[in-house]
Amino acid sequence: MDGGSELFASYEADFRLAYAEITQKIDQIPDLAAEPRKASIRAAERAIDEADEIMGQMTIELQNISSGQRAKLNARLRNYRAELDTAKRDLRRATEQADRKELFGARARASGGATLSADDMSQDQRQQLLSGTDRLENSSQRLRDSQRVANETETIGASILTDLRGQREQIINSRNVLMTADGHVDKSVRTLRGMARRMITNRIITVGIVVLLILIIAAILMGRFIPRRR
Repeated sequence: MDGGSELFASYEADFRLAYAEITQKIDQIPDLAAEPRKASIRAAERAIDEADEIMGQMTIELQNISSGQRAKLNARLRNYRAELDTAKRDLRRATEQADRKELFGARARASGGATLSADDMSQDQRQQLLSGTDRLENSSQRLRDSQRVANETETIGASILTDLRGQREQIINSRNVLMTADGHVDKSVRTLRGMARRMITNRIITVGIVVLLILIIAAILMGRFIPRRR
């Protein structure tokens, strides 16, 4: 993994932390009183802003990653963007439901604790049912998003394993080629050494022949020019 991919992975981890905080705050909103609920909403909004900023950094970092990895990471970035958009809708829906719930509570307090009318009770029950349905739908959507991310991660892992297997085969082939070339080099060195020994032997023989010829010629000359004894 190159440096760009490592930095992108760091941004992914930061995004996951921010997203976990967002979902936690959203889940808390229906069960909180007025002031704690407002604080939880503000915390969720800050976490959403932080996640948006992290995604901006991830978008910039994609430009520094090789084109082979960029397509996979870009797909993951789109999924993160879709998750964040879903979280924004969940926060808006939870806020609206909490406001309506607060409104019904205010009406009940304004009546001095009197029993609500049948219409108000029916409306309140309907609102609670809708709230429970929305929360169930939100949980199902987050489960589907998690399943999609897990499937994409599995696909990316399988692709990485395939790439590693191909690289391993290339390394093995290169090693075999190097071993073959090394054998050819050894054979060539032995051949050159044999040729060098034969050249030295031939040179020694040539020198010996020349010396012998010189001795023969010297003997002939000495026999011709030195007077014989009578």
